[in-house]
Order: sequence, then structure tokens, then C-alpha cells
Amino acid sequence: MADIVISEFMDEAAVDDLRRGFDVLYVPDLVDRPADLKAALATARALIVRNRTQVTDDVLAAGPELQAVGRLGVGLDNIDLAACEARGVTVYPASGANNLAVAEYVVASAMMLLRGAYHAGAEMRAGAWPRQALMGREVAGKTLGLVGFGGIAREAALRAAALGMDIAAYDPFVAADDPAWGGVARHETLESLLPSADALSLHVPLTEGTRGLIDAAALQRMRPGAVLINTARGGVVVEAALAESLRAGHLGGAALDVFAEEPLSAEAAAVFAGLPNLILTPHVAGVTVEANVRVSAMTARQVRAALEETA
Repeated sequence: MADIVISEFMDEAAVDDLRRGFDVLYVPDLVDRPADLKAALATARALIVRNRTQVTDDVLAAGPELQAVGRLGVGLDNIDLAACEARGVTVYPASGANNLAVAEYVVASAMMLLRGAYHAGAEMRAGAWPRQALMGREVAGKTLGLVGFGGIAREAALRAAALGMDIAAYDPFVAADDPAWGGVARHETLESLLPSADALSLHVPLTEGTRGLIDAAALQRMRPGAVLINTARGGVVVEAALAESLRAGHLGGAALDVFAEEPLSAEAAAVFAGLPNLILTPHVAGVTVEANVRVSAMTARQVRAALEETA
């Protein structure tokens, strides 16, 4: 029986590293078979997951020997942290390992949405030449607004500033005298940040305080023609309100990598129908070839150290 169960995809080199000294069960689609996952945990000392595996108290109970949960990423809303603590299970997120990948996604999305020239393929193939209609905007001189100013947001800020963007941010958990604010317009409230940004990017965890944070009222406060980028968590944005703002022409575009329901059901997807100024991607902002290697290697090191310490 396995010492370590891995229920979602992981870099093969990191998996092979864990096999040196441990019995590893690596089944990337185990997340889709909850009963099999629980059965596999019978003797496991560690479970490694991404964002889809729901590490509930029920799942933890199926692994009475569990000591560690490795998270191939940083968001922890799929893990019952209180239940882990109660059972003596330590959670190890791969903090910082995919910051660069997400930051690049944010800046690329801001550039694509503000320029607005990348959705004309079908028209061009049909013989159209919509040059006048596709006169977009440059990012230089525009303001990137960041809701949350942690590691990923700071990486995005560095890259956006290099392109000539001004940076503004709101994060009540970063002290006003933190050196990271250098060159960044610090906002005391979300309400003051919203109308200042040409591109607004979200970098907050999903909590009861952030659920529905970007609702119809918040969207209305945003600058007309501004664009929204969400690589944080889907529940932070009220998706129906966002779709309505795009249809009404208030927002100039949006890029969503995360959703309240993942994968999207037909009903959830229907909310976004007929919106050409909307980019949808399947929770991959932090997943590049390079980031997968970094995240997997960090998680493997953390889990190995945890199990060797208690051997």
C-alpha cells in the first residue's frame, strides 16, 4: 500500500524523486474517483493535491496515518485546514513557486484586452478587414490596479511597470511602511482603487470576506472601458454581474482563469455566452512547463522532509 498518494498531475521527475524511499501511488485522475481516493489513503502518510481534490474531514478520516498534505499551488480553499489541524496533519503549499507564471498571465491579459485586436480571426477568414474597429489601447501610461499586494501581485507590478504602466494597489494586510509600496500608489480602500484602474487584477484568497467582493456595485465603480483579470478564485467575482457589465459595454473586457464552479457546467458556461471581449481559461494561469517543475519539486521536497522527520 502507498506511503504517498498523488491525486492530480505532477511533474514526473518530482514523482520519481519521491519514489526513492517511498511507495508512491500516482494517479492523475484519482481526483475524479472519490471512493478510490479514500481507499488509496488507507495506509498513506501523505497526500499530494492540486486545487480540484477536496480535502475534507471525510477524506482525512479515510487516511488515519496521514501526516502531510502537499498542495501543488498556493490556494488552500479546497483543504479543510481546521480538520487538518485537529488531526495533526500539516499542509504544505508551494508558496512562490508559480508566482512568475501567474504574473506573466496577468500582464499578457492586460495587454490583450486593452489592445482588443486578437479576436478577429473568424472575421478575417471570412474576408473582412476590420482595421478601424480594432484600434485598441496601449498599456503604457495606463494604470494596473491590484486587489491584494502579495508575491504574485508584486511580480505582476514589476513587469507591468517595465512596460510603462502605473501601479496602484489595495491590501489592508500589508503595512503602510512596507518597502514593497515603493513606486506603487497605495489605496486605503477598495472603493478608491476601483475607479483609478484601467486594468484591475485580483490577488486575494477566497474567504467569507472576499466572496462576492467584485459584485455589480464594485463593477459599476470601475472606470468605463476598464478590463478585469481574475487569477485568484472564482467566488471573488459575481460572474453574472460581470457578464452583464460586459454586455452593457461598461467594462472593456475581462479574462477569467478561475470560476465559482470548476469545471464549468453547461449552466455556468451559458452565463458567458456571446461575449467576444471575454477570455476564459481553465485555471491554468499558474501552470506552465517551468512552473510545474518548480511547484512539483518544492512539494516533493516538503513532503519528503516531513515524512523523513517522523520516520
